[in-house]
Amino acid sequence: MGFNAWRRRSLGICASALALALLGTTPALAAPTGKQVEIVSSLKPSARKAIPPASAQTAYLMVYFKDETHSVHFATSPDGYVFTDVNNGEPVLRGEGVAEQKGVRDPHIVRGPDGAFYLALTDLHIYAKQKGLRADPWERPEKDYGWGNNRALILMKSYDLVHWTHAIVRVDKLFPQLGDIGCAWAPETIYDPERKAMMVYFTTRVGAGRNSLAYAYADEAFTTLTTQPKPLLAHPDPAQSLIDGDITKVGDTYHLFAVGYDKPAGIRHATSKSLTGGYVYEPGKIDPEAVAAEAPTLWRRAGSGAYVLMYDVFGAKPNNMGFSETTDFVHYRNLGRFNDPGSPMKATNFQSPKHGAVIPVSPAEVERLKAWFVGK
Repeated sequence: MGFNAWRRRSLGICASALALALLGTTPALAAPTGKQVEIVSSLKPSARKAIPPASAQTAYLMVYFKDETHSVHFATSPDGYVFTDVNNGEPVLRGEGVAEQKGVRDPHIVRGPDGAFYLALTDLHIYAKQKGLRADPWERPEKDYGWGNNRALILMKSYDLVHWTHAIVRVDKLFPQLGDIGCAWAPETIYDPERKAMMVYFTTRVGAGRNSLAYAYADEAFTTLTTQPKPLLAHPDPAQSLIDGDITKVGDTYHLFAVGYDKPAGIRHATSKSLTGGYVYEPGKIDPEAVAAEAPTLWRRAGSGAYVLMYDVFGAKPNNMGFSETTDFVHYRNLGRFNDPGSPMKATNFQSPKHGAVIPVSPAEVERLKAWFVGK
């Protein structure tokens, strides 16, 4: 590995594209086809739906993206093991139509206490130059701002997973007092019961400095950030980066998984009794992968005390999702990757998913979503 590659990895700068660069390859930039979800100007209060009881949320929805499309994809599962793309592997939301950079990455979805679904995305196209969208690889010089130096998040809200509001949030314009923001990556959303608001947290940095996690609160319509981002968690080593945070509350404890650039780099775990701080970072590597992994996300298996930790194994050839299961957040059972021999995890009609999230839904919600795409 050359010096520049080492520097990027040590700075914690999204090494998935770096791995492709080292191979000398660039994914094909095929034009997405197929039916899409709909963007609407606002959500009608009458469209609001009751949240299915937990006992009825026995199916699963996975959101993910692909390097080839830089768009959003949906897959569903009746059991948390076998996932099928609702649009036969085609995007459900094309990145070129919703992003400043004409491409999106790192989709995350969550259901709020109001019954709405909240979708957050990174506004970033890492192949913008190859696609003819820019003369240069990034919006600003890499030497000053680092790899993938975007400045916008995308926030979306829906009651039915089909009709979505949409907003591009330029973090630098909203909060110029933050300084020269170097990136705004991998936004995720969680409800804060103390603030009674949806909290958005994401990876950021100043200039080309080290990456860490920050948080802010969104308005009720989920169209902007209403508070200046504050530090959430940084790597305890001031020379190292931390990216791709994912928070889940279990009992009275918040479990935060992220990518730590220790040696070896990989998925790390931190816990706190408070959502917005006080996290205790555990240096041990969680994922079992011998190659690089990022983008951890946690979800619970219906009717059990087991939690599944999913991560983007971008070091695999081709790219794949990996899975581990835990009941105590100390011991993790390796479930393998999608479609690997011996793995119970299956992807039936799609390949190479990247940086996604999984939430529980009801079978009826799955059928309603599938019906939209098959035209029933």
